[in-house]
Amino acid sequence: MSSYRIKSGDTLSGIAQRYGTSVSALMKANPQIKNADLIYAGKSLNIPGAKDGFDGPKKGNNNYTNPPQNAGGTGGTGGTGGVDTSGSGAPTGDAFDIAKSHLGKNAGSLKLEKNGVGSDMEDWVPNNVNCANFVSACLEQAGLITNAQHDNSVMGLMAKLDKDPDFKRVDLKDAKPGDVVSMKTPGGQHVVMFAGWKDGKPQFIGSNNVNADGSQKVTISSMNYPIMAVHQHRG
Repeated sequence: MSSYRIKSGDTLSGIAQRYGTSVSALMKANPQIKNADLIYAGKSLNIPGAKDGFDGPKKGNNNYTNPPQNAGGTGGTGGTGGVDTSGSGAPTGDAFDIAKSHLGKNAGSLKLEKNGVGSDMEDWVPNNVNCANFVSACLEQAGLITNAQHDNSVMGLMAKLDKDPDFKRVDLKDAKPGDVVSMKTPGGQHVVMFAGWKDGKPQFIGSNNVNADGSQKVTISSMNYPIMAVHQHRG
């Protein structure tokens, strides 16, 4: 799901037409809007369509792995599960440690917290698409990006990190815990942080669609989606 910053003169119907959607769909994706005729310039608008969460693979597609659906096993929420985070160096800043401190929390409740990561997450973002919202907030809390660089869409955050001279793209084999990993998924895109290696497989921490209702929770798990970019802070 992408985001759009409202400009002076915009109307909800005009934005809907521009993005090939409907006013009702826009209002459903943006529950903060109570009146279709009243929107504010400078505010971010969630555009329904491509999701920035991840769905399960389509039948017959063996290129993807199902996201974990419970708290046990590799994708559990009770810690790193033996993930080695030391072999590839310490994380830049505290972003990885900050993310780990929220393991097991539902995105829907975390984004309402009044301090720390929760205070930097935008609470209007739907509970099933908080991956970029969470990663952005962790980077903000670590002092690695500014509030202006916060983005609730995967593609938006990836573009901002590309423009930031303090970040560089690296191969996954050179990733360090806390590096930002953007992935292509069957339903759109997903963004997480690298969390180390376990049994030869990369592990990732982020706001993931593991709850039964499709909403997200902060978990660590392995994923097998095509990687679009790995951004590492130069500090």
